[in-house]
Amino acid sequence: MASRFLLVGLLLATFSLVALASDPSPLQDFCVADTDSKVLVNGFVCKDPKMVKAEDFTFRGLDKMGDTNNPVGSIVTPVNVNQLPGLNTFGVSMVRIDYAPYGQNAPHTHPRATEILVVIEGSLLVGFVTSNTDNKLFTQRLEKGDVFVFPEGLIHFQQNVGHGYAVAIAALSSQNPGAITIANAVFGSDPKISDDILAKAFQVDKEVIDKIQSNF
Repeated sequence: MASRFLLVGLLLATFSLVALASDPSPLQDFCVADTDSKVLVNGFVCKDPKMVKAEDFTFRGLDKMGDTNNPVGSIVTPVNVNQLPGLNTFGVSMVRIDYAPYGQNAPHTHPRATEILVVIEGSLLVGFVTSNTDNKLFTQRLEKGDVFVFPEGLIHFQQNVGHGYAVAIAALSSQNPGAITIANAVFGSDPKISDDILAKAFQVDKEVIDKIQSNF
């Protein structure tokens, strides 16, 4: 009887290991994205290694300030797999964010990535909100050299609270993290979400929703 239980235990352990098996890291040195391929996969197919060049691993221009002349007063310069094909399969990317005085990176989420941000210049007020269990806000004022992390999928923001321009660099744990700006998605969808739905969701009159939607 004891040997039977031991055998069952070993079988269960074996099946558990099989169920958890995965590729913990890339199976080749690199898989540069072939952005011209018509094959649809979860990511990008690999370019022929014989066709790969050093330029596939290079992005230039992150030292240049972006144009913050827009309604929110900020601009994000992304460096993900779409700009840097060599990132394909590596699970990392980065962005530069420029903020005009009092500009903000409006509340948004990254559905596929955690973000870690470092302030390069200026002062930022940053924060994120937990999921609907309690909707708790974690917020902090950051100065040059300070670092803050935004958990994957949670709504977060940054606002320039200094008198001059501000700059931040952020790393994200996905080659293509995605970004959903809350206001744009809710009020600027195509086609529009019914004002009846949004009026009930935000507990305001439909006229208020129509006015907000007209701005997007």
